Amino acid sequence: MIDWREAGRRIRAREPGAATAPVTYGLIALCCAVFLLSPLSGLAPVRGSADALLAAQAGYFERWGVIPSELLDGSAHAALTPLTALFVHGSWLHLLGNMLFLYVFGSMAEERMGRAEFAFFYVCCGYFALVVYAVVHSDSDQTLVGASGAISAVLGAFLHLFPRSRVTSLFPFLFFLPLRFPAWIVLVFWFVLQWLAARSAGSGPGVAYLAHVAGFAAGFLYSWGRFRGGVRVKAPARATEGESKP
Repeated sequence: MIDWREAGRRIRAREPGAATAPVTYGLIALCCAVFLLSPLSGLAPVRGSADALLAAQAGYFERWGVIPSELLDGSAHAALTPLTALFVHGSWLHLLGNMLFLYVFGSMAEERMGRAEFAFFYVCCGYFALVVYAVVHSDSDQTLVGASGAISAVLGAFLHLFPRSRVTSLFPFLFFLPLRFPAWIVLVFWFVLQWLAARSAGSGPGVAYLAHVAGFAAGFLYSWGRFRGGVRVKAPARATEGESKP
């Protein structure tokens, strides 16, 4: 689970680097705006009954989300959906969880990579993660949406760039005590959980764990190839991550 109090302290403190991550904040603002203006938020005006709202939501998913069985049909619209799906979220909880993870980990990764490169990295890794899931489950008609694949890539890059950063986490088997561990312990543990869940998950409704695994691996490998000859930051950094998936 996420340690919300620690995340709040980070926001109030406005640590170094907080004002130098316009891409991260821009992505958060864009995802929030897309959700608020969509029929999924419940705030956008939709004429008609509850059935009309459900129909509008279903149509919204089909238009902007990835449908694995249609992705490889060669149409331009289907090829574009792994990009548009990165900015679509299915619920308030889905949106807020992803955006908190992006805020905590994205700003430091962006500062290290640079604005343009981070934007390129985020979009490409997110696109890749959704395509991997769709190809493996190519017979599925379930729509796939969310930034989880891209944010998982940010976590993978963070693992390589800031492995010794102290990460505050809450674990159920430790009675939800807020404990701080090196980032490499928490993120490797998170990746193993996603991998195990992906092996047992199907292609039906639920969490696309395979997209998390693909995104995390892509982010780590990109960072390793791009920055392995550079200087990595070893100083402790406030960051919040836990057992919850992004």
